Amino acid sequence: MQTTDGLRSLIGALGDPTRDKNASTYYGMPVVTDDQLLNAYRGSWIPRKVVNIPAYDATRRWREWQANQDQIEAIEAEEKRLGVKLKVLEAHVRARLWGGAAIYIGTADQDLREPINVERLGKGGVKYLTVMSRTTLSAGEIDYDPTSETYEKPRFYIINGREIHPSRFVIFNGNAQPEPGFAVFGGVGWGDSVLLAIFDAIRNADSVPANVASLVFEANVDVFGVKDLFAQMSDPDYERRLLNRFQLVGANKSVNRSILRDFDETYERKAISFGGLDALIIQFLQIVAGAADIPMTRFVGMSPSGLNSTGESDLRNYYDGISAKQELEIEPSMVRLDECLIRSALGVRPAAIWYKWRSLWQLSDKERAEIGKMNAETAMTISTAALLPQQVLSEALANQLIESGFYPGLDQMIDAAGGLEEINLDPPDDPPDPVQAGLLPPVTDALPRTLYVHRDVLNADAIKAWARSQGFTDIVDDLHVTITYSRTPVDWFKVGESWSAELKIAAGGPRAIEQFDGGAIVLLIKASELEWRHEDMKRAGASSDYPEYQPHITISYAGMPEGTVEPYQGEIVLGPEIFSEVKA
Repeated sequence: MQTTDGLRSLIGALGDPTRDKNASTYYGMPVVTDDQLLNAYRGSWIPRKVVNIPAYDATRRWREWQANQDQIEAIEAEEKRLGVKLKVLEAHVRARLWGGAAIYIGTADQDLREPINVERLGKGGVKYLTVMSRTTLSAGEIDYDPTSETYEKPRFYIINGREIHPSRFVIFNGNAQPEPGFAVFGGVGWGDSVLLAIFDAIRNADSVPANVASLVFEANVDVFGVKDLFAQMSDPDYERRLLNRFQLVGANKSVNRSILRDFDETYERKAISFGGLDALIIQFLQIVAGAADIPMTRFVGMSPSGLNSTGESDLRNYYDGISAKQELEIEPSMVRLDECLIRSALGVRPAAIWYKWRSLWQLSDKERAEIGKMNAETAMTISTAALLPQQVLSEALANQLIESGFYPGLDQMIDAAGGLEEINLDPPDDPPDPVQAGLLPPVTDALPRTLYVHRDVLNADAIKAWARSQGFTDIVDDLHVTITYSRTPVDWFKVGESWSAELKIAAGGPRAIEQFDGGAIVLLIKASELEWRHEDMKRAGASSDYPEYQPHITISYAGMPEGTVEPYQGEIVLGPEIFSEVKA
């Protein structure tokens, strides 16, 4: 018994090679000459866009060097001198069209058959860059030594009969070939043109609008029937009179919008319907766009179809594909050129220099503002909770703002101020009066009163649980932190309001348990904002019974428990400031 795979049917002739027409279908190698590629690229907008759009998008936003400002400026100046961005774009276009291209790194070396010595390059060592196509640059013998760095790649390249070592080129290929030995179209050592696999789709998409355009001239055809026409055509005089006759018909129709004809003549108009032809043209263009991995919104600039469709997802997927090409194709090809470029710009190669490709997806002003707001709120939360040292947080935030470009020139302004190390990151010793700063309107009719300001502890249960674990029995019910206790009358509106309605004091930090002279057992804490706020109130006229202010939470009045008491080390959450008068 013999068993074969595949769907077979005696009735439908499926799988029968003698009757099934599909059984004789096979894939053959498409034959596209260089002349056809050139003519298609120069003479039709569709293949030109297929070649140009991905190459242009891969280079138009270029890249951002990560180094100090002087180094970045020197590298970018060297890129501009050598025209690196334009050369890469040109090489990428040629590689996509012809299947391969290269950028020659011009140095002062005489023996071009030897590898380029990157380590010996000094400042200005790269003299020029030259773009060459596979049509002028031939690949030499392929290296099949598996231990060689150039395995399955040319050992050398040839131009005008001169051999040049491959390390002196930046090689770009179109569509990579699966095996060097299978190379037919572009020749050994190169890839295929991106037009090769979709050439038929391009020709079909080009021919459909051309045929539709031809139909325009046949949209309305006048058909006349003339008695004994062919019998009379042998008479030249009849032919002349016939032509004059229908010229008169055409002129009469144009002027009077009517036709004058003989009784024996017949007349009818043949009209062609163009309904559905526009959809047919779009369908063929969509096939090309899909084959080229370019969304229709980018390929022909048309609006996306479909309910609530914006085309955003298509563009994002396309940009992700371009980003992958940058990282997997362009960047590896340019490694040696970048090493030469850095040394040619700086004279040395600092190890910390690198770059990243700029994102093709551009945020709107609203999106940038929303992201900036979220980043600022995150930084404020981290700062308030004291999760990071202030200097570390400031440096990280400054780097984030510089890299995002949210504040143009921020890095130069920081350098002009002496760097973050020289900038005072602590709050000012003498904060401005909120009324003078315009934050609060001036108040002239408020009578001075004594002032008691405190913040209640919002997570009091956690602190009470700690107190009980340490042996405290009579615990104060309303845990709070006093900010000001002024027996001297003060204008409350001059005191103003706090910067935050809720204050979180992060876990850890300086903590201690002490007993005051009045018998109160308190938890001493460190909170800079409470200290600044106390001093601010004193400057507004508030008084204090103690020369120094120490934020604390009163735990109990029943005395210190026996044994060692460990201070509470957890987070402390304080509510808003509560203003009241001092009770007599």
